[in-house]
Amino acid sequence: MRAVIQRVLASEVLVEEHRVGKIGKGFNVLVGIKDDDTEEDMKYILEKIKGLRVFEDAEGKMNLSLQEVGGQILLISQFTLYGDARKGRRPSFIQAAKGEDAEGIYHKMIHHLRESGYTVETGVFGAEMKVLIENDGPVTILLDSRKTF
Repeated sequence: MRAVIQRVLASEVLVEEHRVGKIGKGFNVLVGIKDDDTEEDMKYILEKIKGLRVFEDAEGKMNLSLQEVGGQILLISQFTLYGDARKGRRPSFIQAAKGEDAEGIYHKMIHHLRESGYTVETGVFGAEMKVLIENDGPVTILLDSRKTF
C-alpha cells in the first residue's frame, strides 16, 4: 500500500462539479492499494498517518501530530500510485488491486480512522475527481507499506 500525504490548510474534492468532500487544516491523503495488500499493510499506513509529526509546535519545529492540532483527513483512493512507467511511455497498472478488492480496503481505512476519532472526508471510489489542495509548507510525505522507498 502506498500513500501520498500532503499537509494542507484546506482541501476539497469535486465529482462532476459537485463538492463531495472538504477539509480545513490537516492531511490530503492519496492512497494506492496493491493487488496483494493485507490487513498489515493497511495498519502500517494508518498508524503512520495517525503518528506523523509534521505540524509545527510553538517553536516552529515539526513536532505535532494530526490529532494534536485537531486536523482533518481527506482520503482519496488513487490506483495510479501503482503506475509503473519504467518501460515505455504508458504506465502499467497491473500491480494495483482490482476495484472491488481495493474498495473494501479503502472503506475499512475510512472506518478505522473515524473510529479513532478523526474527521474524515472522502472522494468517490472509482469516480473521475478534481482535487483542490492548498498545500501548507509544502510538506509532502511518501509512504509505502513494503518500505520500498
